[in-house]
Amino acid sequence: MRLDKARIAPLTDAEMDAEQKETLEKTFQGRPVYNIFRTLGRAPKAFKSFMRWGGYILSDYNSLAPREREIVILRTGYNWKSGYEWAQHVRIGKECGLTDLEIDHIKEGPLAPSWSPLESAMIRAVDELTTDAFITDRTWGELDGLTEKQRMDLVMTVGQYTQVSMMLNSFGVQLDADLESDPDLER
Repeated sequence: MRLDKARIAPLTDAEMDAEQKETLEKTFQGRPVYNIFRTLGRAPKAFKSFMRWGGYILSDYNSLAPREREIVILRTGYNWKSGYEWAQHVRIGKECGLTDLEIDHIKEGPLAPSWSPLESAMIRAVDELTTDAFITDRTWGELDGLTEKQRMDLVMTVGQYTQVSMMLNSFGVQLDADLESDPDLER
């Protein structure tokens, strides 16, 4: 985590106005509302738009398989040093079939021994996008095991989680009680 405390505090139930309550209740329908959403709830109209786009990225409309999508999201969060994003998606990644060893290897990058050539190329693509906002011709060619739509979804997933990481890091969103901090992402 980059900050010890929030710069923009997550909304408490008592602080919510009618629009904020309606927005969060409609979205979460009695499920716990994580700190990221309580924070974004301070801007209800932006929150609604953010949820629509993020909903696409995490849905079956994203043509990346859930396991591949989580590799991409975790590498993006790791590269941006987003402790909150990493912690949330370690849990989701495990639900999608990633092992503890593979999660450790996401930190190591595309040359770690867990990866198939295509997975290695996907991680390299994330690294290129998070350093230069561009996938090189070499890496694009190594992504030939993906369809055109999957390549598009890879880029869009990195873009979405780059934005999420920027918000989490800059707003100082703190871990929810059920998440574990990763020592590699401490200040």
